[in-house]
Amino acid sequence: MTEYLTTRELAALLRIKERKVYDLVASGAVPCSRATGKLLFPRKAIDDWLASNVSQPAALAPRPQVILGSHDPLLEWALRASQCGLATYFDSSLDGIERFANGEGIAAGMHLYDVESDSWNNVRVDSHFATARVVLAEWAKRSRGIIVAPGAEQAYTGLADLAGKTMVPRQPGAGSQILLEALLRRQQVDTNDIDWAPQARSEVDAVVEVVEGRADATFGLAMLAGQHRLGFVPVIDERFDILVDRRAWFEPTWQALIRFCQTPAFREHARVLAGYDIGDQFRIHFNGAE
Repeated sequence: MTEYLTTRELAALLRIKERKVYDLVASGAVPCSRATGKLLFPRKAIDDWLASNVSQPAALAPRPQVILGSHDPLLEWALRASQCGLATYFDSSLDGIERFANGEGIAAGMHLYDVESDSWNNVRVDSHFATARVVLAEWAKRSRGIIVAPGAEQAYTGLADLAGKTMVPRQPGAGSQILLEALLRRQQVDTNDIDWAPQARSEVDAVVEVVEGRADATFGLAMLAGQHRLGFVPVIDERFDILVDRRAWFEPTWQALIRFCQTPAFREHARVLAGYDIGDQFRIHFNGAE
C-alpha cells in the first residue's frame, strides 16, 4: 500500500475535487505533511481519520442514485424495465469518469480503448481510481463498425474506405471517437482524407444523420444499424464496462438491476439485439483499494 497519498490521490479516495482537499488542509481537518515542500498525506493517518470520523466531509455523503458515462441501449432498457429507480445522465465515457470522481453518481458506463495494452477500460480506471473503493464490472461486449445506407456496405471492406466519404464523428470524450481515431492511426488512414460532418452528441444522433442522407457513414453499434435498417460493416468487438462505487453495489437500487439481469426477460431481450454478447456480464475486471 502507498505510504503517502498525493493531493490528486486523496481527492480520488474521498471522491471530491482537488480544491476541496486544499480547503480541508487549510482548515486543519485532514492530516498532512509539508516536509518535502508539497502536500503529502500519510495513508495510515488518513485511514485512521476516516475510521474515527474525526471530520465528516461532504465526500462521504451517499452518492446520488444516478448512472453516468456512456450510453448503452441495452443498459437503458434494463434500467427502465427493472424499475430499479436509478436515474441516468449519459454523455460520454470521459465525462462519466470525471463526474463519477466528483461523486455525482453511483456508477459510470465506459468503453475506453488503450492502444498500448490493446485493452478496454482498465488502464484508465487504474490511473484514476487505484486507491478508491470501486469495482469495474463488465456489462456486455458489443459489435462496432461502419454504419452506412442500406446496400452501401458492399462498397466497404474497412476503415480505409472512408476516404472521400462524409463521416459523422462523436465528441472528443466519447469512447467511440477515441477508438475510431486509434484504429485510423493504426491502419495509417489519413484523417484529412475524410470529410468530417459536425459532431453528434449521441450514437443515435450520428445514425440519424446517415438515415436522413446528410452523411455517408458513422462508426456505430451493430444494434443501431439493425434497428434503423442500415448497412453495417463490422470492425471490432468492444467491451462496455460499468464502474461502480463499492458501497453502492449493495444498495437496493443496484441489486434490483442485477436481479433483473438474471431473468429470462432480460436474457431474451439481449439475445435479439444485434451484436451483443452478455456471456461475461458482471465479471469483475478491477477492484479498487480494500
